[in-house]
Amino acid sequence: MTTRTTKIKPSIFREYDIRGRETPDELNEQVLYLIGCGYGTFLKRRSIDRLVVGRDCRGTSELFQKSLIEGLLSTGLEVLDLGMVTTPMLYWSQFHHKTLGGAMVTASHNPAGWNGVKLAVGYSLTTNSEQLKEIYQLIDKEDFAEGHGKVTATPIDTEYVADLVKRVNIKGRPRVLLNTGNGTAGKIGPRLLKEAGIEVLELHTRIDPTFPHYTANPSSVEMMEDTGARVREQKADLGIAIDADGDRLGITDENGNTIWPDLFMIPLIRQLLQKKPGSKIIFDVKCSAALEDEICEHGGVPVMWKTGHSFIKEKISEDKAALGVELSGHIFMVQDYYGFDDALFAGLKVIEALSERSQKLSQFLSTVPQWYSSPVYNAYCADEEKYKIASELADEFKKKGYKVFDLSGARVTFDGGWGLVRASSNLPQLVLRFEARKEEKLSEIENIFRDMLKKYPSVGSKWETG
Repeated sequence: MTTRTTKIKPSIFREYDIRGRETPDELNEQVLYLIGCGYGTFLKRRSIDRLVVGRDCRGTSELFQKSLIEGLLSTGLEVLDLGMVTTPMLYWSQFHHKTLGGAMVTASHNPAGWNGVKLAVGYSLTTNSEQLKEIYQLIDKEDFAEGHGKVTATPIDTEYVADLVKRVNIKGRPRVLLNTGNGTAGKIGPRLLKEAGIEVLELHTRIDPTFPHYTANPSSVEMMEDTGARVREQKADLGIAIDADGDRLGITDENGNTIWPDLFMIPLIRQLLQKKPGSKIIFDVKCSAALEDEICEHGGVPVMWKTGHSFIKEKISEDKAALGVELSGHIFMVQDYYGFDDALFAGLKVIEALSERSQKLSQFLSTVPQWYSSPVYNAYCADEEKYKIASELADEFKKKGYKVFDLSGARVTFDGGWGLVRASSNLPQLVLRFEARKEEKLSEIENIFRDMLKKYPSVGSKWETG
């Protein structure tokens, strides 16, 4: 395959991965080959000669993975081909096979019609924006290493399942509904949960890259409402929803109510802090203040950080934290695991924590002080404007004397609540969320942000959820 017939759009290189539409001018086999050449050169310059490569279940992923591997081989790398796996399985295989490089063909939770690549440099550490810029520049200049690599088919399903089952001790035989949204986790999720001692009720576990019911994304209301409805119908003890590539977790309680990650992680956090008091726990700016309160109350150290799985992983490593939580459903398990975001393993650990108490999730959460929270809102805003507007709002709130956490947009502290505005890393959107001790205060904070955004014509007035 030659390298000079295609130019790569810089816009597909995002903050911490490569993502675009499956169209001739964005992502195609030639583009994936060039990405392989660029990433292979990037690894070679760091004296990394071996990597694992996997793919999700999307319709283009097998061809894209083949092209990516061809590019990697042209730089002289040794490739372990995992075949179809979840993204967490790829990270797991890095530890299992001791490879500092890893490439996963996936568009994560994006809808059908998208694809991309997640790249690692170091054990489960995904490339950051500066590293992705370096890879893009290598491709743009066609400044590639040359060599003759080799590829070996390396399936890992059995070893992965056996390892995770050893790491949990689930009491009783809880009845759990598992919804994989026709995504990649349907290949391994039912088997894993059954071998861990769970009675599994399956929902949309048949792999279908068209996602015929809805996009597999547990941040979406549609997926979680369907999960909750089936939990009620089948009288399950818990509902678990997994995104399209297996790294984001959603949970409903036994009544079918959606419990967002900043709350469903509290049983596990209490369990962790009993075993390891004083642990640091990282959470992103969208998370509830209830999470921070719980960490403090049970002897932990809360650390708020930037949204984005790459940023959270870097902060966990820097602070030697025991756990990381993102509201989007990325859960980073360090205690008893490797520190990356594996939705199936995080789900198993939540089930384990509840089984130790012989409690249903709703019973447990009745002990947690209540905050009133808005959903996560998305307001259209052009990519060229979104970061500038979030920064301007942060400055404006500071001038008014508010305390502002501004490493990821602006999380503004009010008396009795907080509000957030930040630029989406993947879409032309502003992301907003609000929380307060009282319902009337929640509305007041939200209206402050709505009024401030009215002066920006490029921001859509309609805010959507999910």
